[in-house]
Amino acid sequence: MAINWFPGHMHKARKEIKKVMPQMDLIIEVVDARLPFSSENPLVPSLRGDTPLIKVLNKRDLADPEITEQWLEWLEQERGVRAITLTHNQRQEALNILKLAEEMTPDHDRQKSALRVMILGIPNVGKSTLINTLAGRPAAKTGNEPAVTRAQQAIKLPDNVLLYDTPGFLWPKLSPEQCGYRLAVSGAIRSAVLDFEDVAMFEADYLVDAYPELAMSRYGLNESPRDGLALMDAIAAKRRFLGRGGVPDLHKVSEVLINEFRAGTIGRISLETPAVVEKELAEARALAEAEAAQKEAQEQERKQKDRKR
Repeated sequence: MAINWFPGHMHKARKEIKKVMPQMDLIIEVVDARLPFSSENPLVPSLRGDTPLIKVLNKRDLADPEITEQWLEWLEQERGVRAITLTHNQRQEALNILKLAEEMTPDHDRQKSALRVMILGIPNVGKSTLINTLAGRPAAKTGNEPAVTRAQQAIKLPDNVLLYDTPGFLWPKLSPEQCGYRLAVSGAIRSAVLDFEDVAMFEADYLVDAYPELAMSRYGLNESPRDGLALMDAIAAKRRFLGRGGVPDLHKVSEVLINEFRAGTIGRISLETPAVVEKELAEARALAEAEAAQKEAQEQERKQKDRKR
């Protein structure tokens, strides 16, 4: 399944962000610590230019701590980027973002003008909750469903900081394809546009491959299943999610797998590593080059046929 979700209000948000981005002194991008690459927006680098960027890996408490350390190092290889982690209800940690913003904009005099900071984030990474923490008041709407924020707003913060909130937006094509699945598992894409069983199968395959011990412990299994389908069948048997004739109810199993991953019930899990992402990007580039070469060959063949006529 190729997941592709780009509602109209997100297209509008992209245009609005592109218009005001040059006026910003600093950018904060909130990503999901469990999938820092898949949950970052590839449109941001082209929009930000040389503007300093703070990457906030939110939901740290749900992610694999060792892999999170790898991501912090990987992300800070990009010029002008600082990466930090954050977890829910840690106000002092959140306020440290403002101190870091000051360090990254040493030439800005806040006595003369406000520090203009834009905060970005795809749906459901916790951007609005972070804004409310920074503001110390309910300044942004929050919700369990993605895409709650629909319009830009400017929020005054301490020390003459003006924070520009933006709607969460995805991008037209989720590539590599695995990115779309990871976003679906995490809750960044509305459930209404997903095939739950397909997404859960992706998660189950990943659990068997990367976190078999956690899966066995959570679902009371004596041995690791051979693949994702076997894991789902085992969960159905353990939880008695069975239909007529004892057929596993994979939809119920899918709901359990996805909801328990999102809640962190299975354990601290990261859905991607820098090494895995680099491999997927290389494969995607190779595929794109092969497709381009094939298209060029077909075009040359067509031209030759036209000349013979």
